[in-house]
Amino acid sequence: MDTKELLKKVRKIEIKTRRLSNHLFSGEYSTTFKGKGMTFSEVRRYQFGDDVRAIDWNVTARYNEPYIKVFEEERELTMMLMVDVSGSGNFGTNLQFKKDTATEIAATLAFSATQNNDKIGLILFSDQIELYIPPKKGKSHVLRIIRELIEFKPKSNKTSVSEALKFLSGVQKKRAIVFMISDFMAGDYEHTLKIAGKKHDVTGIRIFDEKEQKLPNIGLVNMLDAETGQQKFINTGSKRVRMEYEKYYQEKVKYFQEVFTKCGAGTISTRVDEDYAKKLLGYFRAR
Repeated sequence: MDTKELLKKVRKIEIKTRRLSNHLFSGEYSTTFKGKGMTFSEVRRYQFGDDVRAIDWNVTARYNEPYIKVFEEERELTMMLMVDVSGSGNFGTNLQFKKDTATEIAATLAFSATQNNDKIGLILFSDQIELYIPPKKGKSHVLRIIRELIEFKPKSNKTSVSEALKFLSGVQKKRAIVFMISDFMAGDYEHTLKIAGKKHDVTGIRIFDEKEQKLPNIGLVNMLDAETGQQKFINTGSKRVRMEYEKYYQEKVKYFQEVFTKCGAGTISTRVDEDYAKKLLGYFRAR
């Protein structure tokens, strides 16, 4: 993709997602995600009814009368966007690919955080960490994130949600608002999600296409696995094959929903042809 085409795409996504974040999420984001930390503000004289545990004994000894420490809520937050860039994102039968929807959702969330003067970081993952951009503020930083989401070419096509969560826990020491965007067609990430969920406010956003939920009955088809690169003839005319595929798919969806809920994390599921803005807004308000 040449520079001119890339900038045109970035601008198109910026216009669409900024409008959404301005009109839909102007107050919802800041209301939903509040700062949990307390930062030191000042010391003042002790007043009747103050908590004695807040007494600053050093200042009290200096002035020979009781003073207490005053704290205020730390409003500034850090948002971490974790986006799956594995091969399965290059699938879509209606309007656009799953990876395109993931880019738009990530951009909408990033602009919402920017309006609140929060930092935004990015982790692109496959079965390894493909790219890490440390949290930073500002519109130019968000535009860089969008550029990477559009043009980044991963080294691997496979997926490991667990590896991504492990990296998050290692690199992000302070509490963060985490949005993990993927189709979650992977397993075995309960342990790492549990660890990440204890420190961070995690939400999984599952993106899927209507046609991947069930195999259509169209006879013998040569299919390509986007993540392994393997080609195989599949007899979609077989009822047993179609049932096994549907069972496999539903097991992955069930695992995602149950594990995230069990670990105290939020979940959103949206099809590529659905209005993801309504899904996000509904989730914010429900919280």
